[in-house]
Amino acid sequence: MQKKRVLVIASHPSGNSFGSDLADIYVQAARTAGHDVQILRLDQLVFDPILHQAYKVIQPLEADLQMAQESLLWAEHLCFVFPIWWGGVPALLKGFLDRVLLPGFAFKYHPGKSFPEGLLKGRSAHLLITMDTPPWFFGLYYRAPGIHQMKRTVLEFCGIKPVSTLSLGPVINSQPAQRQKWIDKTVALARRL
Repeated sequence: MQKKRVLVIASHPSGNSFGSDLADIYVQAARTAGHDVQILRLDQLVFDPILHQAYKVIQPLEADLQMAQESLLWAEHLCFVFPIWWGGVPALLKGFLDRVLLPGFAFKYHPGKSFPEGLLKGRSAHLLITMDTPPWFFGLYYRAPGIHQMKRTVLEFCGIKPVSTLSLGPVINSQPAQRQKWIDKTVALARRL
């Protein structure tokens, strides 16, 4: 096993959630497996999540977002831990992505080409997702829009491949035995880096 630099991005707006616990469990399992691990807790960062002028005028990055960009460049592997709300990612995560994955940092368009160059190549990612919908139903009936958004239109767009997904749910009304199974899957995911 090759030692990797791993960045975990805990993306639940509340630090007191099952998803936040899973982020901590992933961090510990990756460290136990011998990887260098950093964690970003979006609920603790200070930044404006609204991209006020689109990319016409780049907003100056707050100190926490500058640090987040440095961490993204440092990392060889990313793990985003987030809930699915209304079929997609929470607003806090969406705002973070809007502000941090900037043109010239995460992607670049070239004259005469329709598709941009992903500037974050050489990185892989895990998506560790909680939801209150059964994952099979979310995929079959809803077509997993939040997963496609993160995997294809965000991470792969920026050059990050491969992206693996672990969807856990329904979390609502889940019992301790079921949560332990999800914890075990999270540990196994982190150890497979």
